[in-house]
Amino acid sequence: MLENYIKNTKEKDQNMQPSTQQGFNFRTDLASERRDLYRKANSIENEINGIESEKEEINENITVERVKITNEEGEKAIGKPQGNYITIDIKKLRIAQEEDIEKSAQTLSNELKRVIDLHIDKQGEILVVGLGNIYVTPDSLGPKVINEIEVTRHIINYLPQYVEEGTRMVSAISPGVLGTTGIETLEILKGIVDNINPKLVIVIDALASRSIERISSTVQLSDTGIVPGAGVGNTRAEISKATLGIPVIAIGIPTVVETAVLVNDSLDLFITKLQEEAKSNDYLNQLKEQDNYEEIKEALLPRDFNLIVTPKEIDDLIENMTEVVATGINLSM
Repeated sequence: MLENYIKNTKEKDQNMQPSTQQGFNFRTDLASERRDLYRKANSIENEINGIESEKEEINENITVERVKITNEEGEKAIGKPQGNYITIDIKKLRIAQEEDIEKSAQTLSNELKRVIDLHIDKQGEILVVGLGNIYVTPDSLGPKVINEIEVTRHIINYLPQYVEEGTRMVSAISPGVLGTTGIETLEILKGIVDNINPKLVIVIDALASRSIERISSTVQLSDTGIVPGAGVGNTRAEISKATLGIPVIAIGIPTVVETAVLVNDSLDLFITKLQEEAKSNDYLNQLKEQDNYEEIKEALLPRDFNLIVTPKEIDDLIENMTEVVATGINLSM
């Protein structure tokens, strides 16, 4: 969860362990970003062994990229477990009209249906979980989505005459954060799962990204569960089939980046501008090809300047993304 991200950033910067055998620290939760960073760092032109990918353009504003990790080699390369990772990129979400939000929600619904069908039947009960702190705007997406989920479990149990035959049981909860409850999220969810026996869990959470363009404009859907704070090497207990005993689908949306990411992306934009004016410069070309994140971070850390950054429009972005995710989940059920 984002609370864990913020709380552990400084400590993990000082004590970070390598994310893969190659010692690469990704500092992002997105599988597609990890793959691209790994390929760039290792000068790999084609796809990484053990990883399959495809990209589909839905329209001029929505693109879907599907990444599948198929074996241990792919797993070790980008530090993600074997499984399916779908990234939906939505351009211009800050100024999205209602029809754009509806199309984005439908796209998410289509992808979510496919993943759900891989794991349970049409009648399997689903528990939807919104992680995060509703009082911290960049971390409030999960709890806000829960308020919009169409829950049916109580109606089916107590007023079955008012429900169409074949309606799927859906329940939802926002368990809060460790800092306010004193209870690990996994402990709460294990108690719920053991008592109501859902067939599958959908978890919504805020993520970390290595690109300012992805802030609240990207949705990652995966069927491998989630490790809160994984973008900074946090050791929070994972929420997955291994820990809950049932499949876990994670829906994650990047809402923050580090200052080092912001500076690195801004540097790339600045170099591009200089290149357009100067047409060619060997030094600038070489500088742009490098990933300057680690060097920038090292310069910022001694003065505690590696802040967690979120855009000024985060309130509107969260509201738009809440509608996209909640509608997408409701349609998929």
